[in-house]
Amino acid sequence: MKLSIPYWQNRISPVFDVSNSLCLIEIDSGREVKRENIVLTRPDPFGRAQELSNLGIDVLLCGAVSQVLETALICSGIRVISFICGDMEEVICAFLHGQISDKRFLMPGCCEKHHRKCSHNINRQRKHDKNHHAHRG
Repeated sequence: MKLSIPYWQNRISPVFDVSNSLCLIEIDSGREVKRENIVLTRPDPFGRAQELSNLGIDVLLCGAVSQVLETALICSGIRVISFICGDMEEVICAFLHGQISDKRFLMPGCCEKHHRKCSHNINRQRKHDKNHHAHRG
């Protein structure tokens, strides 16, 4: 699996739409096996989604993201987990240990109601992924 995280000063970038720095992490059997940093070049939502798709990204962990960019990413087959904040290393560790939904990684000002909505979107994306892979079969 290939995880991507937009970052700024070793923290999750607060707004993915305007972030150019992306950390790519290859994960195998729940462990990080490779990491590299790249610079994104496409500022438009559909170009940016295509850029991530071309990199083979499976999951994007990010802060805020516009609805149009999130939709373009999901349509490109990328699972989006948004409204995440914190130190990049702590977020990566939480993701690897299945703790990314912990409230401490929720962006400030993101209410509990919105967090449940985000969790619903994550579950909806998982269902989409499952159906998408079943149809490929």
